[in-house]
Amino acid sequence: MRKRDSRLQPTRRRYIKKGEDMKYIVAIIQPGKVEDVYNALLEIGISGLTTTEVQGYGRQKGKTEMYRGAEYNVNFLPKMKIEVAVSSKDAGKVVSAIKDASESGKIGDGKIFTLDLADAMRIRTGETGAEAL
Repeated sequence: MRKRDSRLQPTRRRYIKKGEDMKYIVAIIQPGKVEDVYNALLEIGISGLTTTEVQGYGRQKGKTEMYRGAEYNVNFLPKMKIEVAVSSKDAGKVVSAIKDASESGKIGDGKIFTLDLADAMRIRTGETGAEAL
């Protein structure tokens, strides 16, 4: 029988080394701020992120536009969703960088969500946990 490493703690299906806490950061920002956020994350050493074009509304509650003389309401506004997986020790820096780069001081700047990330795997090498990031 194989002896289990004492530094490992049980999870549902596998064992994860203690201290490999990871965070999944999701930011919804203005489309024009994506390049600024990208550059801010590069400056602090974050090399991977995912972006998605999304639509939504918050306190802005949409806007009214004119098209060929007719007025109509646009309820869902274009936004960008940025997703970043980082180690817990880098999460604070990442959130600050995203906030500083995307803040205009106006309504509709967006939101940042920080979630616990249980595990990650790099498909090519099979590395798991924080090593896969």
